Amino acid sequence: MQSGGAMAIVVPKERKHLSADALFRLVRSGFAKIPDYRPDDVDISLADALMSAFAMFSLKSPSLLAFDKQRAEGNLGTIYGIERVPCDTHMREILDPVSPEALRPVFKSGFRQLQRGKALEPMVFFEDCYLLALDGTGYFSSKTIHCASCLQKVHRNGSVTYHHQMLGAALVHPDMREVIPLMPEPIVKQDGTDKNDCERNAAKRFIAKLRRDHPHLKFIITEDSLSSNAPHLETLHDHGLHYILGVKEGDHAWLFQQVQAAEHAGRVTSHERHDRAGRVVHRFRFVNDVPLNASNPDVRVNFIEYWEINDNKVQHFSWVTDFRVNKHNVFHLMRGGRARWKIENETFNTLKNQDYNFEHNYGHGEQNLSVVFAMLMMLAFLVDQAQQLCGALFQAVWAKLGSKRLLWERMRALFYDYAMTSMRQLFEALLYGFKKFSPIVALDSS
Repeated sequence: MQSGGAMAIVVPKERKHLSADALFRLVRSGFAKIPDYRPDDVDISLADALMSAFAMFSLKSPSLLAFDKQRAEGNLGTIYGIERVPCDTHMREILDPVSPEALRPVFKSGFRQLQRGKALEPMVFFEDCYLLALDGTGYFSSKTIHCASCLQKVHRNGSVTYHHQMLGAALVHPDMREVIPLMPEPIVKQDGTDKNDCERNAAKRFIAKLRRDHPHLKFIITEDSLSSNAPHLETLHDHGLHYILGVKEGDHAWLFQQVQAAEHAGRVTSHERHDRAGRVVHRFRFVNDVPLNASNPDVRVNFIEYWEINDNKVQHFSWVTDFRVNKHNVFHLMRGGRARWKIENETFNTLKNQDYNFEHNYGHGEQNLSVVFAMLMMLAFLVDQAQQLCGALFQAVWAKLGSKRLLWERMRALFYDYAMTSMRQLFEALLYGFKKFSPIVALDSS
């Protein structure tokens, strides 16, 4: 490596246990604990197959074929700890029968590592709670390719579209770009049923698993207006979870009528906050302890309505929450409700539009392959977000190059063209530059 002058290189101080290399080792050790469903005399271990797929998403390979063409490169061994990389067909065969649930401990260990390193402390949002955004998204659709767990949409002309969805979950904070994904819940056709799965059922499963994985953590769940129904609120309450959930007048007409009645009775509080520097007016009205709907009058919620007013436009939002609302906390609760968009913009849109190729079909399989690939991509995204949150070297390289897309491009180029012993060495080369030697050409002297 060279510094470009006589000045000494000051390498950004890394948090040892949260570096890319440490997190790769953590992922690898987690994969090694997953029981291999095959007989003992296999040529490529399940851990190697899982780590190879993880490396493919970590390197942002555009396709399984592109990854396969370069799989013999030595850096997959030195950096990702892979002894043998399967070819594309063999990788699909090995991973197709793997249960997605087998990957849950790897997500948990990554989260625990961030907790131990106190990296998540800045993400605490309100009353010692983390803000956890939930939302569903699709990542596969085809009229021909399908598997046993595909959802099915039958069209009027009798044709069928097969598709996959998941319920994603990520820790978010209004003041931070980073999001920390938890293991998603697949929305797939459940074993032994003919009916499609749905986001509401996936949310019930997710919340039960969230509490098993993190029994003592305090969360505020934030979701869109489809989640503001009595059964879901009861599920959240039963699992000790707070909430800030969107509501819309078109979907919750009775609730809005109750708010109007409360206003006539003098129970509604109005409040304004002026941001003169930004020339924005924040206007609120809120009321506590109103029934959610006519069918469930005993389910009581606290209601917030909000208008953001500036020179050009007015934006309008409304939420229900279990926190008692007052003039001191209403602005903060509003920011928590609006932070829900981060699971769409900072998570799903990043995965779909910033070289993760979330909607690209890396391989569908007949059992679980599509879901397993989606989980491994989310795991690679978790490691990247951990680097963005607390990796000084990663942050410095990103700042120097100016965009993630260029960072991934330069990272792949170095990874495949030069022998590297670690991701740290690769990031240092990107940050400080390195000496390039003339190639040594072997000539045939015969």
